[in-house]
Amino acid sequence: MEIRNILKSFGLNSFIVQRVAICAYEAEMNVVMHGGDGEISIMLDDTGIVLEVADNGPGIDDISLALTEGYTTAGEEVQQMGFGAGMGLPNILKNSDFFDIVSQKGKGACLTMCFWIF
Repeated sequence: MEIRNILKSFGLNSFIVQRVAICAYEAEMNVVMHGGDGEISIMLDDTGIVLEVADNGPGIDDISLALTEGYTTAGEEVQQMGFGAGMGLPNILKNSDFFDIVSQKGKGACLTMCFWIF
């Protein structure tokens, strides 16, 4: 919510703000469900927005598989709360103009998402 409000205060197009907010939410939920502790940062310049989310969780074993709609490693408890449907990373991929994941087993994951505003 805070990221959305910050971007709106800059007068950015509501469609771009919505896409960034979706990605921020999905990435934050992944940190909560899988990563333990994490950090989120946002950078804005004349050409776009860069959103980075890093965590110190278990890492992503198979990034290609993790990008598959419906694939999840979320536990049953998380799924019973209505989360962990395997749509987080696919939604990020669909809503960002550029998306990259760097992950190493046992060393967490770092997601970089870019949104062009020109």
